[in-house]
Amino acid sequence: MIRVALVDDQALMRAGFRALLDAEDGIEVVGEAADGERGVALVRAHAPDIALIDVQMPVMTGIEATRLIAADPALADVRVVMLTNYGHDEYVFEALRAGASGFLLKDTEPADLLQAIEVVARGEALLSPSVTRTLIGEFVARPPDRATAPGLECLTRREREVTALAARGLSNEEIAEHMVISPFTAKTHVSRAMTKLGARDRAQLVVFAYESGLVTARGGT
Repeated sequence: MIRVALVDDQALMRAGFRALLDAEDGIEVVGEAADGERGVALVRAHAPDIALIDVQMPVMTGIEATRLIAADPALADVRVVMLTNYGHDEYVFEALRAGASGFLLKDTEPADLLQAIEVVARGEALLSPSVTRTLIGEFVARPPDRATAPGLECLTRREREVTALAARGLSNEEIAEHMVISPFTAKTHVSRAMTKLGARDRAQLVVFAYESGLVTARGGT
């Protein structure tokens, strides 16, 4: 059973998501909240598998709420998916930096929403290669913030290479083809890089790669 918390200041939006999710076998909505502060309390009370959180809300924004959830060791298994009205929302990259596992448009098709929940529940980041490339083009064309970036010295040469490829939007299969290794080996390298850097998931690994300067928006390394 996948347990989901809904955090959105629009009652109609929450009702729509809840009706869809409650009708699906294998998914349970554990509660709702109308602002970020109540959303954090809801997540702390129920520790759901997934928290669907709106980006812009009163009292506390979704990004601030995500940051608090990601920083709480007791909520390490909670995955946050941000909800946004626009595909190029200026807050998307900040949400990923805060610890979100991905994002969804509020007008996402019902089938895509359900698939997204299943993807995130498996521990994968909700960032397809095409979405990652969009983020690269729209949100990371800025100088790396090396003052706050994690050090990459702990990574092996191979791990740095797969991290750079993942940051450019390549899937494990594409990384494997590029490096002439098996998909399993590529996945292992990515997982080890995430562990060493303390990245919650692949989405945060992408953020780390850009903030450290390992790769740039122009594709350099």
